[in-house]
Amino acid sequence: MSRRPPRGQRRRQEREQADQQRQVRPQRPPMRGWPGRGRGPSTYVQAADEWRGTTVQVCGLWPFAIGTGTPMVGVPLGRHVHTGATLCCDPVSWFQRAKLISNPSCFVLGKPGLGKSTIIRRMATGLAGYGVMPLVLGDLKPDYVDLIEALGGQVITLGRGRGYLNILDPGEAGEAAARLRQAGHTREAAQVLADAHGRRHTMVSALLTILRSSPPSDREETIIDRALKYLDVHHEGVPVLGDLLHVIQDGPPEVRAVALDRGDDARYKEITEDLEASLIGLTSGGRLGETFAHPTTNPMRRDAAVVYDVSAIDDSEMDLQAATLLACWSAGFGAVNVANALADAGLEPRRHYFVILDELWRALRAGRGMVDRVDALTRLNRQRGVGMAMISHTMSDLLALASQEDRMKARGFVERSGMVICGGLPSAEMPQLTAAVPFSQAEQELLVGWQDPPAWDPSTGREAEPPGRGKFLVKVGGRPGIPVNVQLTDTELSINDTNRLWHEQSRVGRLEDSP
Repeated sequence: MSRRPPRGQRRRQEREQADQQRQVRPQRPPMRGWPGRGRGPSTYVQAADEWRGTTVQVCGLWPFAIGTGTPMVGVPLGRHVHTGATLCCDPVSWFQRAKLISNPSCFVLGKPGLGKSTIIRRMATGLAGYGVMPLVLGDLKPDYVDLIEALGGQVITLGRGRGYLNILDPGEAGEAAARLRQAGHTREAAQVLADAHGRRHTMVSALLTILRSSPPSDREETIIDRALKYLDVHHEGVPVLGDLLHVIQDGPPEVRAVALDRGDDARYKEITEDLEASLIGLTSGGRLGETFAHPTTNPMRRDAAVVYDVSAIDDSEMDLQAATLLACWSAGFGAVNVANALADAGLEPRRHYFVILDELWRALRAGRGMVDRVDALTRLNRQRGVGMAMISHTMSDLLALASQEDRMKARGFVERSGMVICGGLPSAEMPQLTAAVPFSQAEQELLVGWQDPPAWDPSTGREAEPPGRGKFLVKVGGRPGIPVNVQLTDTELSINDTNRLWHEQSRVGRLEDSP
C-alpha cells in the first residue's frame, strides 16, 4: 500500500509540472507583439477589413455579426466620420418608411464650396431609383442640369432671350379637369381649376411685390382676381400678362364693380393707374424683362424629372432671379397638384416628388410678402405628397430680413424641417443656429472646424482640399447628430464636374500663335 506524500511536497511537485508545461507550450504574443530588443513590436495596429452582406449571406457568422448603429433606410449617403459605418438618409424614406421624422423635408446649411448641392444631388439620384422624381425648381449655377439629363428628365431653360414662362398658363390643369369631369369627379375638377386660379393670382401679386418692393393693396388684389376670372370666361386659348392688362384698361362691368369706381371713368382710371403702370413694366421689358409676358416655350411635364435652368440670369439681377424662382416654384407645385388629383381619382398611378429649392435666401430678400409665400409652400409639402429640400448658406441669410415678423417666419423654415443637415459654419452662426435646433458644444466645435480654410500644399503649389468638404452633420430634433462624409462615385464625379470649362487650356494670345 503506497503512502501519500506530505502536503508541502505535493504542492512543490504541482509547481514543477506547471513550469514544465509552460516551457513546452508556446507563449501567445500580446496585441502589439513582443516588446524589447531583437523582437517585433508594432506601434500601429491596422483596422480589420469590413464587408457588408445580407442576413442570408452572413447568417453563418452569427452571433458575431452586429448592427452598424446608424439608420439603414433610404439613400446611401456616406460613411460615419468616426466609425466608418454607412449612413442611409433622405427625408422621403425617413418619413414614409422608417417613421423617423414627422415632416418629409430637410434644410441644408453650410458655407459655399463645401458640397451642399452635392449631398442633395446624391439624395435625388437615390430617390430616383426608388421611383421618386426630382424637381429642381430653379437651378442658378447650374448644379443639377447634368444630373437630370443623365436621369432622362426634362431641362427647361429660362432667361433673357432664352425662354419664357407664362405665369397665367394653368399648365395641365385644364386637361386634368376635363378628364376628371368625364370620370364623374365634378367636385375634384372644380378644385383643380380653383387651385390653378389661385396660383396665377398669387404669381401676379408676387411679381408686383418684387417690382414695387411692396405688396399690392387689397383693392388691387381684388381687381386682379376679378380680371383673371373674366379672362377665363371670355378669352380663347391661354392668356398672357398683356391680356390681363387690356382687361384692366378696358374696365368691364365685373372689374369696375370691385374697383368701386361709382360709375365714374375718371375715378376708375385713378384707382387702376398704379396697377396699370406695374403691369406695363412686366409686359414691355422693364426691370424683370419679358420672361413672364409671352407664352411658355417649354411646358413642364409631370411624369418625369424636371430642372428649371435659370443660370443665364446674372447674379446682379437679383429681382429677376427671385421672380423666376417663384414662377418656377408655382409651376412645379401646380404640376404636383394635378398629379395628386388624378391619382386620387384613380386615373393615374401615384407619383411622389422630391422638390429642391436651392439658393432660398435670394427669393426671401426680394421684397415684403415673399416670406409668406414661401412659408405657405413649406407648410403644405406633407399634404401635397412631396419631399422637400431647402438650401441656404447660413442662418444670417434667413434672419437678414427687414421686419421681425419675416425673420421669425424664416427661422420657422428650419424649425419645421424634418431634418437639418449642416456643413461647415462660422462660430458666429452658432447662437442663431442653436436657437432653432439644439446643438451640443461638441457638435458646434465640429461644424466650426469644418469651415476652416484649406491648407497650402508646398509640394504642388496649390491649395489642399478644404477640411470640411463633403462632411455634414445630420440632426433630427434633439437627437445627437450623425457626422457623415459623402464620397462620390466615378460616375457622379463625371456628372458633377463644375470645372469642365477649365479642362482645356486657353491657346488664344500665345507667343507662338502671333504672326
